[in-house]
Amino acid sequence: MRAAYIRPHPPFIAPEPYNSLYDPADMAPPRRAATAEREGAQHPLLASYLRSQSLASYFVTGQGLVADLGDADLAQLRATYYGMVQEVDDQVGRLIDRLKEWGLYDDTLIVVTSDHGELLGDHWMLGKQGYFDEAYHVPLIVRDPRAAADAARGTTIERFTEAVDVMPTILDWLGLAIPRQCDGRSLLPLLHGRMPADWRREVHWEFDFRGLGAADSEVALGLPMDACSLAVIRDERFKYVHFAALPPLFFDLEADPHCLNDLSRDPAAAPGMLSYAQKMLSWRIVSSGRDFTGMQASSKGLLVRP
Repeated sequence: MRAAYIRPHPPFIAPEPYNSLYDPADMAPPRRAATAEREGAQHPLLASYLRSQSLASYFVTGQGLVADLGDADLAQLRATYYGMVQEVDDQVGRLIDRLKEWGLYDDTLIVVTSDHGELLGDHWMLGKQGYFDEAYHVPLIVRDPRAAADAARGTTIERFTEAVDVMPTILDWLGLAIPRQCDGRSLLPLLHGRMPADWRREVHWEFDFRGLGAADSEVALGLPMDACSLAVIRDERFKYVHFAALPPLFFDLEADPHCLNDLSRDPAAAPGMLSYAQKMLSWRIVSSGRDFTGMQASSKGLLVRP
């Protein structure tokens, strides 16, 4: 069974009682540079977003730019967003209650996740555009009902996982073969309290920022469509962002956890940035399309290496 919820998602509207569950006065301030202009100086792509992100994309009656959103309105937006999150949480709770009523709860693998995050005013933006963690750090809650998972039940695992891990986890739980073409890995060892020695030490994501319309990135940046892409490699310490046709970015997450200070033009950071660029290249090679790898045409037919 698959349940998909549109919330939390623009337009930022929550029904009663969720529209008043959270007080705007309790909202944390956004993480961003002192001004939108200073934020945009970090990178041409970021600057283009700050010049073009329209409030009409997020509010039914929105006018002007996202970067012009006032502090009070932003606090209300955040409070409303958390109300929408609470609404989804309650609906998931209804599903779980029904599984228990049907006697299926202890036989069901439950996976709760999201396709992207939300900037919520951080970096003077809304939405999921760009390369910031806020857009890609998403919840992943997995409940394996079997006794083997009791060792780690209720714990938070502080290791890097990726969306590509969901499919092999489900297949593994069902006892089905995981196709060789899968880039992800089953999370069952982590759910059962075991940490594989070769588990990934960094996380990766990509973003395609091509678009349509007069304000899209191709027009704003003068790029061909296929060059409108970026890839990120991030571990506990550093984050490297590679663009197909724009300057790279490099962040020291220990000193700058919110990615406000790009080090890519600092000569002292060049060796570290090169190291992460090489890691990025290795990852791209290993994860490139390989639909027919592990297969060989022979006189006995197609041989497939498991």
